[in-house]
Amino acid sequence: MRRTLVKILALIMCLSLGLCAGCKAPEKNEVTPTTEAAGPVIGLSFDSFVIERWTRDRDVFVSAANELGAEVNVQSAGGDVDVQISHIKHFIDIGVDAIVIITADAVRLADILKEAKNKGIPVICYDRLVMNCNADLYISFNNETVGKEMANAICSKVPDGGTIVEIMGPESDNNVPQVMAGFDSVCQEHNMKISLKYNCENWRPELAYEFVNEHFDEISKADAIMCGNDALAGEAIHALAERGYAGKIFVTGQDGDLEACQRLVEGTQLVTVYKPVDVLARKAARYAVQLANGENIDATETFFDGSQQIPYVAIEPSGVTVDNLDKIIIDSGFHLRDDVYK
Repeated sequence: MRRTLVKILALIMCLSLGLCAGCKAPEKNEVTPTTEAAGPVIGLSFDSFVIERWTRDRDVFVSAANELGAEVNVQSAGGDVDVQISHIKHFIDIGVDAIVIITADAVRLADILKEAKNKGIPVICYDRLVMNCNADLYISFNNETVGKEMANAICSKVPDGGTIVEIMGPESDNNVPQVMAGFDSVCQEHNMKISLKYNCENWRPELAYEFVNEHFDEISKADAIMCGNDALAGEAIHALAERGYAGKIFVTGQDGDLEACQRLVEGTQLVTVYKPVDVLARKAARYAVQLANGENIDATETFFDGSQQIPYVAIEPSGVTVDNLDKIIIDSGFHLRDDVYK
């Protein structure tokens, strides 16, 4: 009865928005309809689809969950924390069997997720942790390794004592300090100097472009720019290219975006950290279905969420340069050779 009610309410909400299954990727405030599966219903809430990889995470997660007999109700908040809170409230109201969240804020969603848990709905923090919400699972990549891979790539090219600019995502994303901890630990070993630091609100790529332009005199003297993801790297390189500096200053990123891989070939980006999102999404879907069905999960590690240890699954990323691009990106099928080298 509960699942039938979930389907009816979800369908009404989708029809009221004028949406159709598979018509396009969700934009701000839009909701994708659920499937016709008879199993548990999983609410999947995205911060936004600004970052290229999120559409891939969504598609793999939904496909894997459907294969396991579950429905998935996908919502995107367009980077608006209040909208995401309203989406979680909707999930609670219609009685989904599990909630998976890619949070827009590491702190502000804690109360609404605690409310979900109090209603008996298990919660999974996907890729990004929500602090102090006592999630049933935090599944992500090893973010400190991401930072170390970026720093190792820079330190292999820049002599000890070089100068680096850091352009990261928002401080409200708990992944940011984890990545920075790994990055800074390697840089300190090589006595690297950090000349400028900047956090881009909501991971907005255009802010990286503006920052490089506004501080170009100082940035032009740096040896490298550490960018928090490939979208930020792309805009930083765009700003450098307009001044004839693309390829003269080493730039890092993460996510293995197609354009980033093309920039590796061009020589304008030094490294992207590849994170096998297919593996992450499939594992998360399996855990979500298990929790929705009241089953135990096989997570053996824990992570401190600010108040207690919670179950944790970490997947290891890989640094990708032009030297190992074919082996890691193309041979795995993540991107096609023709697309990367076109």
